[in-house]
Amino acid sequence: MSRRLLELCLALAVCVPSSHAQSYPPAPPIPGQNVNGMHIYIRAGLKTHAPGLHDYPQFLADWSKVLTEHGAVVDGSYHFPTDEELAHTDVIVFYKGDSGYLTDKQKTTLETYLKRGGGLVGIHDTICGPDPAYFATIFGGAKKHGEVNYTWDAPIPYTIVDKSDPIMQGMTDLTLPDDEAFFSMTWAQNPKIHVLATTVMAATPSAGTHKGEVVPQIWTYEHTLPGGQPARAFVWMQGHKYESFSNPQIQAMLLRGIAWAGKHPVNELVDYKAPPQRKRD
Repeated sequence: MSRRLLELCLALAVCVPSSHAQSYPPAPPIPGQNVNGMHIYIRAGLKTHAPGLHDYPQFLADWSKVLTEHGAVVDGSYHFPTDEELAHTDVIVFYKGDSGYLTDKQKTTLETYLKRGGGLVGIHDTICGPDPAYFATIFGGAKKHGEVNYTWDAPIPYTIVDKSDPIMQGMTDLTLPDDEAFFSMTWAQNPKIHVLATTVMAATPSAGTHKGEVVPQIWTYEHTLPGGQPARAFVWMQGHKYESFSNPQIQAMLLRGIAWAGKHPVNELVDYKAPPQRKRD
């Protein structure tokens, strides 16, 4: 190939855009999605335990739809979210066992998110990990992995401690017939949690001498990491049995807790009414 022809080929290669560099118009809006809604990221995990228990994948599938139907913009995965994924997130909803196992990078990502005021929701054994003292500064309370600090398949009778809290609107003292409660918790001290509901530890073999103890199971936690903005966390410690999510009072409470953690009006998700969709031609 002559030098002149080679130079011409190189010039054409520079002028012609690569197919990988082409820009495309933005994706069309998703029918039924409220594009102006609060942004929620669901951090799920792989299925553990027996059928009907700890069904994190089912939660990701079901609640991505529930939250979208209630006016949220939802993302989620089975991996810890990246900085990019959290850039516009208002609330991370954790439903994954042993979420306290974090790499240094994941801790940095989480703390950066909290310092800008991002919200957290923790469900069931999300709050379990190797360092409960650290995780209690994130969620307000945490439990040590590997210790016997739980009841098994037992009734959970709730006593609503603060019926005036807006998250607990319409909540009555109720009993989940078959779930799991935690005790021997590590609690944040400065600031402390705000208890919304407690339960009495059932007399199960795992409870041992802890039977009869009254332990918080639903709470809120407001805190500020050094150099950051105030952040909020809402925790519901049940969800061992997936059927518990179908309780109407629990569903409404979770929607309010999520909205509260994201610093949105507490009834934003509960009261959302989707506009009528236009018929497609």
